[in-house]
Amino acid sequence: MESTVILIIILAAAVIGKANSVATATCILLLLKLLNIDKYIFPSLEENGVFWGIVILVASILIPIANGNVKYINIKSVFTSWLGIFALAVSLFTTYLSGLGMQYLTVQGHSEVMPALILGAIIAAAFLGGVPVGPLITSGIIALGLKIFHKT
Repeated sequence: MESTVILIIILAAAVIGKANSVATATCILLLLKLLNIDKYIFPSLEENGVFWGIVILVASILIPIANGNVKYINIKSVFTSWLGIFALAVSLFTTYLSGLGMQYLTVQGHSEVMPALILGAIIAAAFLGGVPVGPLITSGIIALGLKIFHKT
């Protein structure tokens, strides 16, 4: 029952904060719990959900390439510009942080910080025009900070 209450609070915050992706995800989880099929779905979703979510996200980002809107000449010029090199460097760093974050949340078992990560994402979506896709990177920053300052 406690988990349902927490999900309802997250749903309310997401609706108020206009974080539609968080609200939709929360509604799906609540529906699975209501239908009492969570015990069958949650383990698989927990194990594979991030992977498939990233696959869908990356696929949607690659659509301009798949549609032919991005040509080889565009790609070549990007990697010879300061913006392209900067984008590559930032991508390397944020992907590294995402990996740290995934380890921090799953392997190291620090999922207790997830409500704070979600609330931060909702607040950023509501007031800063952000898109709530940052919990992995955020947890990666936390893990990196702990690695640097606590030597854990």
